[in-house]
Amino acid sequence: MSLSRRKARIVVLEALYQFDISNGDANNIINAKLTGKNLSKGTKDFILKLAEGILEHRDEINNLIEANAENWSMDRIAVIDRNILMLASFELLYCPDVPFKVVIDEAVELAKMYGAEDSGAFINGILDKIGKGIAFRKQEISLSLQSLPQR
Repeated sequence: MSLSRRKARIVVLEALYQFDISNGDANNIINAKLTGKNLSKGTKDFILKLAEGILEHRDEINNLIEANAENWSMDRIAVIDRNILMLASFELLYCPDVPFKVVIDEAVELAKMYGAEDSGAFINGILDKIGKGIAFRKQEISLSLQSLPQR
């Protein structure tokens, strides 16, 4: 686990939380979070990739979370837990360079730092289902591609 990546996730989580509770301008919130922070270019780039990607794919990510959170609608999930789930779900979907287990471990650590006592277990359960579903779909696609006739 890279400390700079964890730092990036924390910055994005704080920005998502602020956006969620204030409904302010997302770009202004992200830029304010970056201002004055001594972050490497790589860390800043990762922050922007995460933040912009989550906002761009927000509906898709929310639908994925709701589909895997039995009996929980997005508005019933605690704000911080919802934002951790959005962050990790984006990474599972769009950051193939980050291993599945790393994404879940990082999300659980964030939940322990910022969430309620049972947040880690709640988030772990949902992300495990999401991650396994994504892995299954990737395997199906790979098998489908292998069965295509060769030229």
